[in-house]
Amino acid sequence: MGDSSDSVSIDMETPSLSGKEYVVETCCGYVSVSVYGDQDKPALVTYPDLALNHISCFQGLFFCPEACSLLLHNFCIYHISPPGHELGAATISPDDPLLSVDDLADQIADVLNYFGLDAVMCMGVTAGAYILTLFAMKYRQRVLGLILISPLCNAPSWTEWLYNKVLSNLLYYYGMCGVVKELLLKRYFSKEARGSAQVPESDVVQACRRLLDERQGLNVWRFLEAMNERQDISDGLRKLRCRSLIYVGENSPFHFEALDMNSKLDRRCSALVEVQACGSMVTEEQPHAMLIPLEYFLMGYGMYRPPKLSVSPRSPLSPICISPELLSPESMGLKLKPIKTRMSLEV
Repeated sequence: MGDSSDSVSIDMETPSLSGKEYVVETCCGYVSVSVYGDQDKPALVTYPDLALNHISCFQGLFFCPEACSLLLHNFCIYHISPPGHELGAATISPDDPLLSVDDLADQIADVLNYFGLDAVMCMGVTAGAYILTLFAMKYRQRVLGLILISPLCNAPSWTEWLYNKVLSNLLYYYGMCGVVKELLLKRYFSKEARGSAQVPESDVVQACRRLLDERQGLNVWRFLEAMNERQDISDGLRKLRCRSLIYVGENSPFHFEALDMNSKLDRRCSALVEVQACGSMVTEEQPHAMLIPLEYFLMGYGMYRPPKLSVSPRSPLSPICISPELLSPESMGLKLKPIKTRMSLEV
């Protein structure tokens, strides 16, 4: 698969997608963890957005053969579900205390301890990106890097807070009703993907809609309550010393928040990728757009060496769109500059 150098090139043979489910006891209750790959490899921990789990939030990325091969040949994947968001989850007892975002971050540390993991790579989407960033601030020595999709770092604005309160009341009294699902789909996907009276919604949106039917409304309500009480963590971003790669869809309702977060990170070890014609959940709507930035990001860790091709056949983002400065070695590794993907690019 590789050679004698420190870098490892990927083998395009598709790895097994079978995983193993664990229920891990933490300081704040039990969490479900789905493990994919060889546990002797470095760990990649994922955390999904509100009302999602690894099936509904990351399957698009991991069903992309090239991205799956890139990630599973370099990592063992540990998909952590927010409490009560795993497949087949029952409603959490109302007697159980509500967890804060700090509690959720502390649960991740307990999961790492359970599996005997030291420092890990982290990948999170929106609410999950906030939880993993908070975890990186509290446990700096345990995070190698952050891959964040449409992340948050500020406390909710009044607009978001009121919006979340409406969603919270609907979840509490009516569960995963039709209105709730529509509001969540607007959170995840672009208008183009959601369709209109003339254009049917995409297969990805239809699949997500079906998976939302499986969520227990009160469990989602608990996660939403924690996120709606989150604190501003932007002051701690510059103190992070792990590398960060941020993706955000240009049609994401959290586009401004992601740009703001990127501006507060240390530019020597962070990068922003804006994906055109895409909503918040880039992992599902345009997973191919993530591939080449991921390749260059992992090059800084000696985990990937690109093939000697003038144009990559594996992503809509052609290397000609990437600044040569992407490959400039610095003390923190590769220097990544903000870049944009374009669906109209020909490869």
